[in-house]
Formats: sequence, structure tokens, C-alpha cells
Amino acid sequence: MGRRGGRQPRLRAEASEYADAAGNVLTLRGSLTAGSRRQCAEALAGSPLSREDAWQRAVELLFERLAVRWQIAGAPIERQRELLARFRAATPEERAWVRSTLREHCATHFPDVRAP
Repeated sequence: MGRRGGRQPRLRAEASEYADAAGNVLTLRGSLTAGSRRQCAEALAGSPLSREDAWQRAVELLFERLAVRWQIAGAPIERQRELLARFRAATPEERAWVRSTLREHCATHFPDVRAP
């Protein structure tokens, strides 16, 4: 017998918003799959010969998986490719703020994930 009523609605994890001193708002996803958690751990472990590269890759991977929206100077960025490009072009201060925000978010929502 077939199912009636169509598809079940997908559950969405609640997103969290974080604002910096300049009023820019970063929205981060409230869920992280087991595969993404494993990839982040593997990226952070990386090669002992290029510790800095492994650390940078882990930050980018975590940002890519969690960032939903980033509003900078009132202009929202929502597409994944654009979010990652903007993160790569961010100033050192912006990158430091994003890293600290990712650490805070992971400590609150994903205590098993070690954020770089």
C-alpha cells in the first residue's frame, strides 16, 4: 500500500544570529550532520607538515557548513559560494570575529566539535 498525504515536511534546525560591533550580522545553522562533523575533525587533524593549512581549511569548512547568511553594511549575502568568497576576502579583523563566533556557536550547539 502506498503512502497518503505526500512527503513529510523537513525539519529545520533553528538558526542563530550573531552581531559584531559594526552591526554586521552572521547567521549560523543550528545543525551539523555527522559527516560534516567528521570532515571538520579530519581537516583539523590535517598534515603535521602543514599545520597552518589544516587549521585554515578547518575554519573554512566549518564556515561553509554553518553559515546561512551574512549581512555586511546592510547588504545580505545568502548564497553559499558568495558567502565563502566573502569570507576568503574578509579583513583579518572580520576573520578573527568569524572564528570567535564559530567557536562560541560550536561550544553552545555542538560541544563534540572542536572549532579551530
